[in-house]
Amino acid sequence: MENLLNNEVVLEGYVNSEAELSHEIYGEKFYKFELEVLRLSENADNIIVTMSERLMEGCDLSIGAKLKIYGQFRSYNNYSGEGNKLVLTVFVKRFIEEDEEEFLPNTVYLNGYICKEPVYRVTPFGREICDVLLAVNRRYGKSDYIPCITWGRNAKYTENLPVGTNVKIWGRIQSREYKKKISEEEFITKTAYEVSVTKMETVDEE
Repeated sequence: MENLLNNEVVLEGYVNSEAELSHEIYGEKFYKFELEVLRLSENADNIIVTMSERLMEGCDLSIGAKLKIYGQFRSYNNYSGEGNKLVLTVFVKRFIEEDEEEFLPNTVYLNGYICKEPVYRVTPFGREICDVLLAVNRRYGKSDYIPCITWGRNAKYTENLPVGTNVKIWGRIQSREYKKKISEEEFITKTAYEVSVTKMETVDEE
């Protein structure tokens, strides 16, 4: 990976939805679509990708087209009233050429700060999990707020880290469907996105 310092993502997958306009900044339009990224288990994560129109020229974004992309995992607040309050997307910086070095199809590295007290829990199947919200600084005084999940020994370790701790994490982006109750008899299916952490370390700050 080239150096984006504290937020790097590599994805390889297949276009799974039509590109639609996300937003426009200073006359530059940005589009979003889903990328289906296969897991080793043959399941898949459907990850929202955002791309500038300037990168889309000459790019095959038809359903089923294969893409290798490099970028950052970003968040923004959703004020539309529809969907999740926090929207998570992979912001594309560039495409990866076929002849570049081998890499895992779903890789993320973040260097940020714990900004909410970690929540430790044990699943019905006995797996230890700790939910962590990481604030990752961006240019111009902005930050991305990225939900992360640690497992096993890392979960026990993360549980006791105080808010403000600087940590580095490595893992993959995963999508997870869940049902939200909106009335006594009605549920809606929503999708959560988070980083499943495979390695982490704290950073000693002077």
